[in-house]
Amino acid sequence: MSDTIYNHPLLSAPIGKTMFKLATPNSVAMILTMMTSAAEAYFVGLHGVIPLAGLALVFPMFMMMNMLSAGAVGGAIAGLMARYAGSGDVKGAEAIAFHAILVAVALSIFFAAIFLLAGTHIFSFLGARNEVLAQALSYSEIFFTGVLVIWLANTLGSILRGLGEMKATAAWTIFAAFVQVTTAAILISGLGPFEPMGIQGAAYAALIGVSFSTLGQAAHLMRRDRKIRLRLSGIVIDWFYFKSILSIGSTASIGSLCMIGTSIAVSAFAARLGPEALAGYGIGARLEFIMIPVVFGIGAACINMIGVHFGAGQIDRAHRIGWTGAISAAILTGGIGLFFSIFPEVLSNAFTDNQGARDAAELYLKIVAPFYGFFGLGLCLYCAAQGTGRVAWAAFGNVARFVFVLAGGWLLYRYDNVSTQNLYWLVAVGMVIYGTIITTSVWLGAWRRGLPSEALNDKLEGS
Repeated sequence: MSDTIYNHPLLSAPIGKTMFKLATPNSVAMILTMMTSAAEAYFVGLHGVIPLAGLALVFPMFMMMNMLSAGAVGGAIAGLMARYAGSGDVKGAEAIAFHAILVAVALSIFFAAIFLLAGTHIFSFLGARNEVLAQALSYSEIFFTGVLVIWLANTLGSILRGLGEMKATAAWTIFAAFVQVTTAAILISGLGPFEPMGIQGAAYAALIGVSFSTLGQAAHLMRRDRKIRLRLSGIVIDWFYFKSILSIGSTASIGSLCMIGTSIAVSAFAARLGPEALAGYGIGARLEFIMIPVVFGIGAACINMIGVHFGAGQIDRAHRIGWTGAISAAILTGGIGLFFSIFPEVLSNAFTDNQGARDAAELYLKIVAPFYGFFGLGLCLYCAAQGTGRVAWAAFGNVARFVFVLAGGWLLYRYDNVSTQNLYWLVAVGMVIYGTIITTSVWLGAWRRGLPSEALNDKLEGS
């Protein structure tokens, strides 16, 4: 094989130091993004518990788009870009980037059609009624009309992360977050000539902010002085590249959809306990969603580092990278969870003055937050698996968690034993199941299936 594009700097660089260097920009950018989401909830909460409950139902859909476009399909794209870089194939890397854009356009149209045509049925099925349903639809209809910019921004970011250009995608993500929070403050609550738009303003602000990220990252990737460029012409459409992205991305998407499905299921159960319970769960669950970008910063570094190592055939060192990232993520998320389980009012009091919603949020944090370490451990290994191209067991961990929570919630309702406390214990035990399954699968060799490593890149060797 030829020398890699980067002369294999990652293959001999110290693991911990390199991971910290790659993860830090992503983590900062993702944390700021979730802080923006928290600010959005704060501004919406100023308009009352009903809009906040509507936002709690829609927020998992917002996260689903981000997790699919950045985490599942995006992770597949990043892993492929890293493996092509690790094997030295510039043309292959540029072909993956081009086909990734086409996949993003197609999938954004698909999801927009689903939620624009069936949004009322979806949110009604989840338990939304009357004013809560109206609020959820107000956000959803605007957001999904412009969801293409979400997919493009995250796809472009995945291409950059796969090439190890973490600072570039982080810079544009941070800029987009500042634009979004500023716009949200103006549009949601009203400022100057702008009338208060409530929850609709939050949807517009999200799309406006991400649009800046899309344009900035596209301009960066299309610069003529780059070794690998995003080319929108001159590349022949080849089903092989679609298959490469979608075969990994579709399996990983099962895991992402089940992760979001878990939140949606609990939201649906909580909605049947009343708007205060739903709003309280929405507040508490935001901490779980904040953990996702925290871990994603480390996970994105793992995708890049592990992908390059798999492309170069250094499988044992790739495993050491994976375990280093996973243990770091578990310590970080476990520590954050422990803090908020001891001081839950720090989060609950920031979003609402409704005591019922505060009580529900604080109960969630006391029960669930101590188990965030399992969530961080599993999620980092889920990300890392995308660098290897072997994501089946990582996806299964999410499936098992979803089935456990869904079945457990159904049984609670079936035997008239449902309560916020019981629902939250389902979430907590589900996290333990999730982290344990994924960790055990890697320990038992899930990333070594299909080796020797020469089999990883048949297309690369033939090109």
